[in-house]
Amino acid sequence: MRVLINFCFFRMDSVATALEEVLSSALPQGCITVGVYEAAKSLNVDPDNVVLCLLATDDEEDVALQIHFTLIQAFCCENDINILRVSNMRRLAEILGGVKPGGEPMDLHCVLVTNPQSSPWKDPALSKLNRFCRDCRCLDQWVPVINLPDR
Repeated sequence: MRVLINFCFFRMDSVATALEEVLSSALPQGCITVGVYEAAKSLNVDPDNVVLCLLATDDEEDVALQIHFTLIQAFCCENDINILRVSNMRRLAEILGGVKPGGEPMDLHCVLVTNPQSSPWKDPALSKLNRFCRDCRCLDQWVPVINLPDR
């Protein structure tokens, strides 16, 4: 088991890069849902369309947010949706633009990546993230944490 754990940590940089690639390609396709409330609505309407759920926070002390995360995690696990915890919300905001069209900051605590309207994703970066999540689940790490490095 120690070998698998070391293997899992060894790939963290490439997994963070894959996550950035997925987000960067999903954004112009309109395949990103941001915000805890918006994500909950999307999960309720069409969970089969969600390919990845990101839960992000730099503040582990927000009890209300942790309760929301617990509920979203349970729903995603029940519906076979891969989940990642993301640290470094500032970097996540840089990747996703950080503001809504009206200039209001986005709620990046929960980000969903969905399938494009035309066809399911066939992205090598998404495949890498899916393998990483599957490998981590084999180690009983159901919600692995990814640190997005500063650029």
